[in-house]
Amino acid sequence: MAVWDDVVGQDRVTEQLAAAARDADALVTAEHAEAGHGAARPEQEPSADRGGSQMTHAWLFTGPPGSGRSTAARAFAAALQCVSPDRALGGAPGCGFCDGCHTALVGTHADVEIVRTDLLSIGVKETRDLVRRSSLSPAGGRWQVIVLEDADRLTEGAGNVLLKAVEEPAPRTVWLLCAPSVEDVLPTIRSRCRHLSLRTPPVGAVADVLVRRDGIEPEAADRAARATQGHIGRARRLATDERARARRAAVLKLPLRVDDIGGCLKAAQELIDAAGEDAKQVAEEVDTKETEELRAALGAAAGTGGRLPRGTAGAMKELQDKQKRRSTRTQRDSLDLALVDLTGFYRDVLALQMGASVPLANDEVRDSIHRIATASTPERTLRRIEAVIACREALDRNVAPLLAVEAMTAALRAG
Repeated sequence: MAVWDDVVGQDRVTEQLAAAARDADALVTAEHAEAGHGAARPEQEPSADRGGSQMTHAWLFTGPPGSGRSTAARAFAAALQCVSPDRALGGAPGCGFCDGCHTALVGTHADVEIVRTDLLSIGVKETRDLVRRSSLSPAGGRWQVIVLEDADRLTEGAGNVLLKAVEEPAPRTVWLLCAPSVEDVLPTIRSRCRHLSLRTPPVGAVADVLVRRDGIEPEAADRAARATQGHIGRARRLATDERARARRAAVLKLPLRVDDIGGCLKAAQELIDAAGEDAKQVAEEVDTKETEELRAALGAAAGTGGRLPRGTAGAMKELQDKQKRRSTRTQRDSLDLALVDLTGFYRDVLALQMGASVPLANDEVRDSIHRIATASTPERTLRRIEAVIACREALDRNVAPLLAVEAMTAALRAG
């Protein structure tokens, strides 16, 4: 299996990355050959920007949610670390089997740092740590690769810290930044990156990868891929998690429950409660383990009543603050997924009203879609879609979630 196999529906992007990986391998091979004939002169140091090469030191992967931008970045990181002997025989880097590829893909390679956050933002302190890491020479002699999966979450200060490293990178360091769009990254940073734009994968391609990689039955894979409109991560979760299917089914009932103000307020509260349950579930799975591990590391040994040594309360408070911020993000992410499903419902309604000959994404609630479609007009459906979008934008601006959702449900009723 090549490292590109999980980059679904992005043939143009994988071709560019494979070409860059070949050139990167050639640069490293040439430098090693030069070193074998004596010490390399400073001007002979390998540069990711050497003339004529497809390789460069900074990349920006953009695309809609579910397009696989992080997957593409990690696959590229693995290809850069590929040590397969087939390369010497003209084979392309990125075999997927060698130690370099395997450890990079699973996140244990010494020279690949994969950065993702459960929080609402990435601050200056974390970014400075990354910049320090980027200045190190690769331990394995190939490339120091830093994959920043949430570059759109950098604060302005953190972005300015990162800019210096991107402007003047170490000779063997490669930055791989991922964001929904170029507008989500500081102009000064994106202007120094090679931009790759990913698209939403075709539904059939997502279904195929669910069958091949996750062992999901073809019918269930097709249903999940169609319901999520090609969002790979959500499709996998929908196909494998019964709770996710139950939450989605509850969301798709909402359009029939906003006939009066009481129904609007109740539906809004239930959406918020469901998002809160998701956050609570994550907390139960992660927070307790993190807390126990930190207490043990700080010396809260057995037989002391669980008391922490003096001077360690600050570390525990820092962890609790981090967990609180993560809970907030989890709740908002869960709520946003519900709003995406709601948008898909009204998109199906609009398709029926306009007589479009396209398959419904939410075919399992076809009767509800028909009922809403025949009881309203395309203009009202568009206003409802705009109300859902306005709710998502309000949440991005940190409007109180319940207030934003109540405003949305009232707008859905008014149409």
